[in-house]
Amino acid sequence: MENQKRIHAFTDDILGTSDAIELSNRIQSKDISIDEVLRATIERAKIVNPLLNAIEFENFEKTLNSPTFKPNQIFSAIPIFIKDNLDLIGFPTQQGSTSFKSKEKIKNSKITQQMLDTGLIALGKSKMPEFGLNASTEFKSGDYTRNPWHTDYSCGASSGGAAALVASGVVPIAHANDGGGSIRIPAANCGLVGLKPTRGRWYPNEGSQYLPIDLVSDGVLTRSVRDTAFFFAEMEKQYKSKKLPEIGLIQHPSSKPLRIGLVYDSLQTNTDAETRQTVESTAQLLRNLGHHIEEFSLPIPDSFVDDFSHYWGFLSFMIQQFGKPLLGKDFNVNELDHLTVGLASLYRKNFYKTPLFLYRLKQIQRIYQKIFQQYDVILSPVLAHVSPQIGYLSPQLEFDVLFERLRNYVAFTPIQNIAGAPAISLPMGMTKLDSRPIGIQLSADLGQERLLIDLAYQLEHIQPFKKIFD
Repeated sequence: MENQKRIHAFTDDILGTSDAIELSNRIQSKDISIDEVLRATIERAKIVNPLLNAIEFENFEKTLNSPTFKPNQIFSAIPIFIKDNLDLIGFPTQQGSTSFKSKEKIKNSKITQQMLDTGLIALGKSKMPEFGLNASTEFKSGDYTRNPWHTDYSCGASSGGAAALVASGVVPIAHANDGGGSIRIPAANCGLVGLKPTRGRWYPNEGSQYLPIDLVSDGVLTRSVRDTAFFFAEMEKQYKSKKLPEIGLIQHPSSKPLRIGLVYDSLQTNTDAETRQTVESTAQLLRNLGHHIEEFSLPIPDSFVDDFSHYWGFLSFMIQQFGKPLLGKDFNVNELDHLTVGLASLYRKNFYKTPLFLYRLKQIQRIYQKIFQQYDVILSPVLAHVSPQIGYLSPQLEFDVLFERLRNYVAFTPIQNIAGAPAISLPMGMTKLDSRPIGIQLSADLGQERLLIDLAYQLEHIQPFKKIFD
């Protein structure tokens, strides 16, 4: 750990700077043992978590004494944390909220089980903001999860704990999911690779599959494109969607030239200078690789911003009104934070618009897919500005202030959730003043994760990602 503002656990221990695949190769070659990997990982967690506040629940001693994992898999014995909105046997599922008290689960969620079937060992659960609604992992108590690159700044959300654990070197890979940017936002803030898959790529997420529009896709945060590529290939072995093209294992980039549409600004706000410069420099790298780049404007109707906001409010309203049957009899509506309550109130004021905004949102997939008659991939920012300081998106703020800030900040990612399309965040820039990561987003048509992974390999090769220990 070089200074008080940058926190990481990378040392000369047996984990070194290995990504998950390198660790796997070392375990399989008997260079290191499973016990050594687990002990070193736990030691790293104990060093940095008091400073980062990224872990919600852990049971390290039980894992050490009786590690449970599926043998003879690529990820066998690689440690991982599960985000605290999926069920994991032996742990509560608190979803970042103090409004109810979850019991320890006796069964894994389908997605949890699918991940563990790849051989991963779950060490515990990572922190997230209340019900995943915020774009910063901050809590009404004033507590928060810190960004390892600079602890005064937001790590993003809602998979913020996962991002902090991977970026700081505790684990090479961590579960994340994305209902409006929750994989891509923390990836952008913490210098990671974050691929949101196509809707329906894996087993359905039990928490969202019966909603009018299923926004949530599960994936991981990693430090290398390779780890993401192998994870998606291994997950596909456990469950393969019959409706989507196969991803398969991608180990090297191709050289096929692509038509890439370039977007700088969102529907409602302009992008800040440093983020724009990062997108511009990435576009030039892609030109140098032989791709055709053309600037264009997303043909998404202006009503999308309000429509998504109303749907966001609808989800909060459902929690507020049906918390007891959904979460348990001890659910206390008075314990909800300002953001959840404010979003629910926003929906109540606009509930009569529900048929209209749902209809318009369901048309977005068709509108979005038409873009790919002209382009193969879209290049854009992940966020409208670089990561904000802690407190800028605090749920302690008055709702109107926080809501306006969120709408202007989370300006690019929700479109893919509504459309059900894949998108990946890659760390392609750094702030000039204090060297914090800036992410770019590549998005594609439904089922085209393979294309995004291929392009991510190309960018990683031509401009290796900055490391927190550099």
